[in-house]
Amino acid sequence: MTRLYIRIVLAAVFVVASQGNFGPSTSTQAEWGDAEAQHLLGDIYASGDGVPQNDAEAVKWYRLAADQGFALGQVGLGHMYLVGRGVSQDDGEAVQWYHRAAEQGEATGQTNLGYMYAEGRGVLQDDGEAVRWYRRATEQGEPIAQNNLGYMYAEGRGVLQDDGEAVRWYRRAAVQGHALAQASLGYMYRVGRGVLQDDGEAVRWYRAAAIQGHALAQANLGGMYREGLGVSQDDAEAVRLYRLAAEQGDAVGQNNLGYMYRVGRGVPQNNDEAARWYRRAAEQDYVAGRNNLEEMYAEGRAVP
Repeated sequence: MTRLYIRIVLAAVFVVASQGNFGPSTSTQAEWGDAEAQHLLGDIYASGDGVPQNDAEAVKWYRLAADQGFALGQVGLGHMYLVGRGVSQDDGEAVQWYHRAAEQGEATGQTNLGYMYAEGRGVLQDDGEAVRWYRRATEQGEPIAQNNLGYMYAEGRGVLQDDGEAVRWYRRAAVQGHALAQASLGYMYRVGRGVLQDDGEAVRWYRAAAIQGHALAQANLGGMYREGLGVSQDDAEAVRLYRLAAEQGDAVGQNNLGYMYRVGRGVPQNNDEAARWYRRAAEQDYVAGRNNLEEMYAEGRAVP
């Protein structure tokens, strides 16, 4: 039997989002040393909005803004170091720039610094510090920080484990449209953690995240349709949702789509397709996918 539901997870969202189109005034102001314009120009080059995408140029302009103490420029430069775009990947440098922004009260810098402490990237792993920075960002209404603080309560990391507090923070992020928080809140309703168990509410929040293209929520919503939990049972809809998740590389979606092909639910029975999707899940070290693929080998179904 395939696994249907995924546990709640910690968000790590580092987005370089352009705030406007490239224009002569932006370029001129940046050349004249305006830090806000320099940061905006960095965003534009990082995203390729109106100009050829160029990571080296993005780093150049972020650094000019960051060196003037502009917090969003520091966050942008930290991101480039974190993912190794336009510079050599360096967690320590990412932490340094996030920290400078966080100390100025910039919520994204605080959130990302909290993540670095939670994961032990560029700093010694420290859940207490992670919670401290997440909490400072939540005071500004930052939804990613709210989601992450909810995760820390759900897992009992840096705080006493408290499902009620986890739900409270997930909900605050979810109502702002944060997809991972919506998926996590759906999970809490599905299993009855911190709230009364309610499949209808689980479906509601999974769907809100799935509509945004969130793979975890798509896979979980597919499970609800497959089992008829909170919705009318519908194998075809389960397959559709599993496929959406699977094609984004989600291992649970891949594994569950393989199951549907293996038994012929919502799709014609097809051992070759079952083995193909199980293999993709197994290649990600997903245990259920590996076990199901091994069963296919043991039975000689579509594989030697």
